[in-house]
Amino acid sequence: MMLKGKTALVTGARGGIGRAIVGRFLREGATVYAADLTPEGSLAAHDEDGSIFVKLDVTSEADAVAAMEQVKAEAGKLDILVNAAGIEIEKTIEDTSLEEWNQSFAVNVTGTFLTSKYALPLMREAAKGGSSASLINFGSYDGFIADPGLAAYCATKGAVHALTRAMACDHGPEGIRVNAICPGYIDTPMLQSFFEGEGSGGGGGNIETLQKAVRDVHPMRTYGTPDDIANLVNWLASDEARYASGQLWVLDGGLSAQVQQMKL
Repeated sequence: MMLKGKTALVTGARGGIGRAIVGRFLREGATVYAADLTPEGSLAAHDEDGSIFVKLDVTSEADAVAAMEQVKAEAGKLDILVNAAGIEIEKTIEDTSLEEWNQSFAVNVTGTFLTSKYALPLMREAAKGGSSASLINFGSYDGFIADPGLAAYCATKGAVHALTRAMACDHGPEGIRVNAICPGYIDTPMLQSFFEGEGSGGGGGNIETLQKAVRDVHPMRTYGTPDDIANLVNWLASDEARYASGQLWVLDGGLSAQVQQMKL
């Protein structure tokens, strides 16, 4: 087991990708704190999986402090932090209200800042044992290139990319590795909402047709699954990735590698 003896906290842990990460960490032997707004999360289901649920609104400084105090009291250290909580608004900037813009940054960027800020003392403690601690943020391929109608989302993910590099430089000397996962299209409730939406998604179109069109635009002719993301997160969290830090790991089935006007 790659994570035996390690303690991890995952935000957005009851969403599609978060659940997959929690499950993989548990199978690899970690003690996992599953942090989210509710035990059910976006999948509207809650199965006892062996994780420790922590109620956490990532936009709340008080919640972030309380979550890390719980980890400190119960585990004494934190080897792995995964900032997987995120939201997406399907609008251009002209159609985006200031409240929606601020909420996007509050969850996607400030949430990453707050949980990381208060996790760092516990991660330094973990790194004293000789192996590095691992902090994993969630960017997006939309932080490099843009889908139409996702202006605020793209802006927040670009900010997470820059923050990840800065944190890696600041905290690498303390034994803390910082990386970001940058997914493309992944089969999650957020993706299904995109298909059904009026922004850059379906606009009320036939869902099956839209799903096939999205799969076909990828060189691999498919989009990813939460388990695909969890596999990479697990490696970055493990000691096998001891020399990996400050990187933006794109996992998108080759989508961003191709010249878009020459798709086959």
